[in-house]
Amino acid sequence: MKFQIIVDSCSELKSDYLKDKKEIGFAVVPLIINVGEKEFVDDDNINCLEMLEEMKKAKKSSSACPAPQSFLDLFDNAEYNFVVTITAKLSGCYNSAIVAKNSYSKPENVCVIDSKAVSGTEILIVDKLIELIESGKDYQTICQEIEKFRDEKELFFILQKFDNLVNNGRMSKIAGLIASTLVIRPICVADNGEIKIAKKTVGIKNAIMKMVQMIGEKIKDIKDRILIISHCFADEEVAMIKTEVEKKYNFKEIRIVPTKGLCSYYALEKGVIICM
Repeated sequence: MKFQIIVDSCSELKSDYLKDKKEIGFAVVPLIINVGEKEFVDDDNINCLEMLEEMKKAKKSSSACPAPQSFLDLFDNAEYNFVVTITAKLSGCYNSAIVAKNSYSKPENVCVIDSKAVSGTEILIVDKLIELIESGKDYQTICQEIEKFRDEKELFFILQKFDNLVNNGRMSKIAGLIASTLVIRPICVADNGEIKIAKKTVGIKNAIMKMVQMIGEKIKDIKDRILIISHCFADEEVAMIKTEVEKKYNFKEIRIVPTKGLCSYYALEKGVIICM
């Protein structure tokens, strides 16, 4: 096989995502979530509801990135490999993939892409890689074009709980304190791979309306973009976002995706992430 795409499980993708693309290999490398004495492997079979329920009872929990060997073991499946990871500023996944690349016999044939975000951004990068591969472009050109594509992506999110982001050092305690108040509902963004509060609003409805407005302020080529809404058991909030987005914009496609283990662990119930 000439090309293979490898992602981590923060992408929300299942292992059969490219089942109709026989000419392109695909693999998902899972992260691990440890809750009390239980270990949840973030693969196709993870039960996120069970994990969240266990978290309510457990005194401690943490997440762990895959070892370099998890990536290295996959490289021989194809001549050229593209690895897409969660932002390097929030996880060690990117570094694990880089160590695997540098340990491989043909490191020049492995392109590791730091998504500088999470969730839907990784999906958009995977979809773009498929498009570039199927267009017949050579490996080096794809490596260059995918980084440019990555840098044009935007990510906003609204969470109703920030406990795990703060407790695991993914968000400053001061920002977490603001985010955790009962009244304030901050709109957060991925800024060069880091989490930052972009706006502070009052109430979830106001937060959603403001976030939808921010889409138009940030994105000019909306009709050419796909919007991915990832969520952790937030059906009502997602329905509201989708309705408001469709009133104001004409995205090429709107895709709704449930979060898998890692994003559920950090977003917690009612968390919503939008990527475009």
